[in-house]
Amino acid sequence: MEDLRLYINTLRHDFSSQTLDEKDVNADPIMQFEKWFKEAVDSKVHEPNAMTVCTATKEGKPSARILLLRNFNESGFVFYTNYTSRKGTEIMENPNCALLFFWPELERQVRIEGVLTKQTSDESDIYFNTRPRTSKLGAWTSAQSKVIDNRKVLDEEYDLLSKKYPDETVPRPPHWGGYILKPSTIEFWQGRPSRLHDRILFVQENNKWKIQRLAP
Repeated sequence: MEDLRLYINTLRHDFSSQTLDEKDVNADPIMQFEKWFKEAVDSKVHEPNAMTVCTATKEGKPSARILLLRNFNESGFVFYTNYTSRKGTEIMENPNCALLFFWPELERQVRIEGVLTKQTSDESDIYFNTRPRTSKLGAWTSAQSKVIDNRKVLDEEYDLLSKKYPDETVPRPPHWGGYILKPSTIEFWQGRPSRLHDRILFVQENNKWKIQRLAP
């Protein structure tokens, strides 16, 4: 174990593939995100829509997990989950949220902070109906974040629901749906040599985006 700690201390990677400058970014951070996201897809990044979603209790105790981005536009960034899960409970108490995308193949990160609101039922229905039947059944099966006795509990519940809904016509559970994060800040991070990374921050002020450079 001590050797592993020494190994961790010696891990180094010097970033050098690209640069990022204020004059080169799109004045609209959503358009800049779209550009970087397309480049991540073209570079065959594994699951480019995977992101860390950080929420917190009303007392400020944080928690984080990986989710998948399912849509984004000028209104914000969308993901789906169980409303009664730990994250759902925290969002209800404290809607402030942070998202983090990391694309190591491109030596890039995007950090997004803002406030979450629920999608409408119709919006959640539209997405839910595009999911595979197995995923639809999974949304019904799991009381997400709750303690269960064993795996058998899930398997038996899934089998019962599979018989109840034998085809693709599976309704959306009322406890499952979408959230949209309306961003107040978006930071684009490009790895550079000597840990002197490029960090370009967009801050929304009076419904306009202000561009700033941050020290690495």
